[in-house]
Amino acid sequence: MNKILKKTLQLLTGADEIKMPAKPAFMRANRRQLIQRESELGGVLFGAIPAGRHRQFFNLDKTTWVWYEDWTDEAGKMHSLTTRYEVHANGVLKVQDKTPYYYIEGEELNNFVLAVHKYYEAVAKRVYHRDPATGARITV
Repeated sequence: MNKILKKTLQLLTGADEIKMPAKPAFMRANRRQLIQRESELGGVLFGAIPAGRHRQFFNLDKTTWVWYEDWTDEAGKMHSLTTRYEVHANGVLKVQDKTPYYYIEGEELNNFVLAVHKYYEAVAKRVYHRDPATGARITV
């Protein structure tokens, strides 16, 4: 803590030592660390991850969602799949390597909306300690 701030607090409170409350872990994390925490949580929201697989689901920015998986097959070869969902005014565009891009609809769109809702609730509560409905701080 800054010496001047510390001295000022000592004068105001009369205490020899001032201890500032520790910041919650999410406030000490940088953007990349927060995305990592969110993506790990997002990866397990949809069931257990089978042995030998790695899965992430996260919100990259205001309009981009990412689903990522990697695994090793029986022959020991590594595989990975990244699916990006881009939210546009006219729909949600699904983007994957080596496949045509298309706007999702029907059950796939409903599943995406439910996934985003489930993700938002879990991340708000477990990463940021906030009530997802009100945004109010939840004490842990």
